[in-house]
Amino acid sequence: MRGNPSRASNTIRGRFEGALAGEPVHRPVLAVYDWFVRNRPIDWCSLFERGLGQINHADLIRYHRPHLDVVETSRTLAGQTRRDVRWITDIGELHEWYLGEWQQEYPIKAAGDYRIMQRAWQDATIIPRDDLFNQSEQEVGDGGITMGQLGRTPFQQVQIDYTGLERFSYDIADQAIELLDLLELLNDLKLREFRSILPSAARHLKLWENLSIETMGPVLYRQYLVPLYHRIFEILEGSGKQLHVHYDGKLAVIAGQIRELPFAGLDSLTPPPEGDMTIAEARRCWPDKFFWLHPTLTWYSLPPQQLARNIRQMARDAGPARFCLMVSEEVPPNWETALPLVLDTLNDL
Repeated sequence: MRGNPSRASNTIRGRFEGALAGEPVHRPVLAVYDWFVRNRPIDWCSLFERGLGQINHADLIRYHRPHLDVVETSRTLAGQTRRDVRWITDIGELHEWYLGEWQQEYPIKAAGDYRIMQRAWQDATIIPRDDLFNQSEQEVGDGGITMGQLGRTPFQQVQIDYTGLERFSYDIADQAIELLDLLELLNDLKLREFRSILPSAARHLKLWENLSIETMGPVLYRQYLVPLYHRIFEILEGSGKQLHVHYDGKLAVIAGQIRELPFAGLDSLTPPPEGDMTIAEARRCWPDKFFWLHPTLTWYSLPPQQLARNIRQMARDAGPARFCLMVSEEVPPNWETALPLVLDTLNDL
């Protein structure tokens, strides 16, 4: 445990909470996802001592799915761990597998597989839980904050996790009834999830959308995501909870629609070339949203003075309030020199 939770403004937690509340950001936070702390064997302690913060994530629900058994097996393949996952239902079985961290095969490969996936989720029971959130808050202490996570919206979940982009693109273009039925079921479950977590202690919620408009286009965004977002916000209205979305790609073509949606923050917001809006453009477009800024990974290979200039400019363009910086897409290979430089640059601001 890295300390007891505190609201003191000189702690990472205090600085985070002040920034999230809209107070002027005098010392911007640089923070790392908890996933990297668990999965990248580097000297995190030295970075925390220099002022690096941590963004933890905690599941707020679990599911009981009466028509599904999940069987996982693993073995070593070419020096990496291969993990096979079988989704077993009474109407059929799906299979996917991973090599190391990366998914190699999707569970849905044919039209009939949508029906099996739909059966896997039918009659599911949502069980709210705060134990993981409370545990995370104790562990991170003064050194960061915890976000309550609720997966992805179904359109993104099916595209990214269940079918892959190619299969999904054909099926959504054809309006395959099997796909549309699955989306309808999962959308209903997603709304039930948000209703179930209203009593949760978690104030800041995250959807891992991993959205770049290149993967769907503005028409499908308006048709499938925007209506569900509005229904989610109707559920959250008056609860004091704030919804953040992981939008880490190109967003300019839907910037106006994002402006009209009451997201509290945009997570892993990335400037060009990965994104297509500068931070100054993003701030002009979204003056009230919190920016979880992701310095593009190519910056870390720049000469130190140029990296420092880029970080200073990012902070100026995002400010004067509602922003932090993140290590959220990958840890730079030269972390030992680059991350202390970024921390020192932010402290000097």
